[in-house]
Amino acid sequence: MLAKIHYKGRSIVAKKRLGQNFLVDENIVRKIIAFAQLKKDDHILEIGPGFGALTKELVKILPTFTAVELDRTLAAFIRAEFPQVHLIEKDILQVPLSEIAGEKKVKVLGNIPYAITTPILFKLLDERAAVHSAILMMQDEVARRLLAKPGTKEYGVLAVQLQAFAEVEYGFKVKREVFKPRPEVDSAVVRLTMRPHTDIMRETVFKTLVRTAFRMRRKTLENNLKDIFELSGVTLNLKQRAEELSVQDFIELANVIQPLSELKNSINTSQKGAASG
Repeated sequence: MLAKIHYKGRSIVAKKRLGQNFLVDENIVRKIIAFAQLKKDDHILEIGPGFGALTKELVKILPTFTAVELDRTLAAFIRAEFPQVHLIEKDILQVPLSEIAGEKKVKVLGNIPYAITTPILFKLLDERAAVHSAILMMQDEVARRLLAKPGTKEYGVLAVQLQAFAEVEYGFKVKREVFKPRPEVDSAVVRLTMRPHTDIMRETVFKTLVRTAFRMRRKTLENNLKDIFELSGVTLNLKQRAEELSVQDFIELANVIQPLSELKNSINTSQKGAASG
């Protein structure tokens, strides 16, 4: 059965392809706002305002802010109901955050669709120069993966990269009953605060290393990494599995390890230089 949401004379059929589960509990909304600790001069970006559950509380605090909504019907509703909000009708994954931020980093809020939670998280990391922090509601299982520790089955690419680039805080659990349509799992609210500085010297190498290390979880680091990285000279025990390394271990390894592609290019450049000499 299709779930139809009614609000202020308007109605919309929740679109499963967009992961639309609307928050209908005002107590949870107020709890999210309190957890966000907003100030009047904050530069806010709301992802997926829907029927404005969060929006109507945000406008009480902020004179104006930006919201991104893909659904045409909901975008029209937000424009009519909250004219002070700058509404961008687009897929958040296609919106450059630097254009929204300008000279002041944004604080991101949103009840984000389960289906694109991971792409949104990686987008925030990739564009963190424009992001101060993010208060996000997501699937509880994913929220707990962000905080996972080494040696656990939840510990993986998401945990390592999020913890390397941001401080991750679990706020509170949100029961599935407070949404319409009701999802099959519970949610949770988390806060990500981007780290102003990290010890990572080569970000691309670090990200590639982490993804490659967890490619086959049951294999050792050596077996997962040997086709992409030069491993001679690495002092870390590569007979371990990726889940045994701490975030700091990954950072230190990424700072010393060399991709085979870089090594090959370096050798070719040296050979060309010798030949021309």
